[in-house]
Amino acid sequence: MATQALGQEFSNREFFIQRWEREYPAFVRVFKALPADRLDYRPHPRSRCAGELVALLLSTLQGCIQLCKDQKSLYDGIHWQEPSGFGPLAEMIAAYERDHDTFASELRALDDAGWHHGAWLIRGKEEILLKDTVGGLLWIALFDAVHHRGQLSTYIRPMGGSVPSIYGPSADAG
Repeated sequence: MATQALGQEFSNREFFIQRWEREYPAFVRVFKALPADRLDYRPHPRSRCAGELVALLLSTLQGCIQLCKDQKSLYDGIHWQEPSGFGPLAEMIAAYERDHDTFASELRALDDAGWHHGAWLIRGKEEILLKDTVGGLLWIALFDAVHHRGQLSTYIRPMGGSVPSIYGPSADAG
């Protein structure tokens, strides 16, 4: 199925790559807007703290890389494990930027057959959380990452930072 944008036709995979690339700079801007000494901030006891959210987004990106790589070896699942902690903000940002480049390379190497290949997300040894195609799981990962980026962006002001532009100017970045 093709998607049309500005008179051009894209496959679902090509459209995903385009969207992922357009979302990436906003992730980095939000990460860099976080006060590095306040990563333990959480607005509610049941909420993840800021550092845990950055680690979750990094882990999601790493899972996406693995899902693409595994298509080459015909492995059909991705094992999900919650991050157990987080490191210094600068190191997590550097890892996210590095992993973004790796993911971009893996996405471009993934053909349409790999994109449409059945896959699943597994927690623990056997619990299947989601069944879909590789492309379907990657779209879910993107939507979930955007959701958590939005969550993280609401932490910035209470942490003492300035909210960056995400889809347009913010009241702070005006």
